[in-house]
Amino acid sequence: MIAKEQESAPRPGSLLAKAALGALPLPGLGRRGKELPDTELVLPEVRVDADHLAAYARVCGFRIRDELPVTYPHVLAFPLALQLMADGSFPFPMIGLVHVDNMITQHRSLRLDEPFGLRVRTADLRPHDKGRQFDVIHEATVDGEVVWRDVSTYLRRSGSGSGGGSGGSGGGQGGRGGGQDRPAEEQPPPTAVWRIADDVGRRYAAVSGDRNPIHLHALTARAFGFPRAIAHGMWTKARCVAALESRLPAAYTVDVAFKLPVLLPAKSAFTATPSDGGWRFTLRDARSGKPHLNGAINPT
Repeated sequence: MIAKEQESAPRPGSLLAKAALGALPLPGLGRRGKELPDTELVLPEVRVDADHLAAYARVCGFRIRDELPVTYPHVLAFPLALQLMADGSFPFPMIGLVHVDNMITQHRSLRLDEPFGLRVRTADLRPHDKGRQFDVIHEATVDGEVVWRDVSTYLRRSGSGSGGGSGGSGGGQGGRGGGQDRPAEEQPPPTAVWRIADDVGRRYAAVSGDRNPIHLHALTARAFGFPRAIAHGMWTKARCVAALESRLPAAYTVDVAFKLPVLLPAKSAFTATPSDGGWRFTLRDARSGKPHLNGAINPT
């Protein structure tokens, strides 16, 4: 693995534009590689901006405090992941990838005033019954010790021409996150019912840098096969974790499988139940009962 140190995080907007161009069958763009890059991108020192953290907390429903939400480092590492996947030699065009699973392990909480390093790499290209999968691994380090680790699993469907993205677009097939695909009538009563506004995609895009058009407006989402804009998968995960924020230990793993997309605006039912010292949770369409996300939180 070749480590490449970055002076600063790249700009997501230019990388998304590059990714969109790379998805077009234009001559002269070069051939894609057959393997994942043997490269790890490294930001040696990240300092959190308090205003950005507060904006993220407000969008996702977290309390504003000195400890970082467990999902927050993901948005700081996101530009590095984009840089790896937007490169023309990457095996797949980034447009068309489906984010199916995400697992974050927090060994201890990070604080607002605490600098840390970030490193991002890809790993484990493997077959899947619908195509091929791989992982993007994000890690936060303090004094060389990994204190936070995020594994995002992406699916490239064989012959896929869809817009891909996050939030179970295309029906995530990861299958992790607690295995709660029971019929709606067998589900326990919801813990809460949320009305999710139609601008959540734009608001989350502003703090995350993920301005994939499927999340922004109905018009741009329709160009990729969605009837309306869809919520980011990592927003849905963050919103669910935020609902349990006051009940979480300092060290834990939160694992989710993204299922069907949340079409905006939405009315969604959140259900959380204690399980072996942790939690199992789901987010479903409040009317149909169809699942958007299954998740599990386990102490470490």
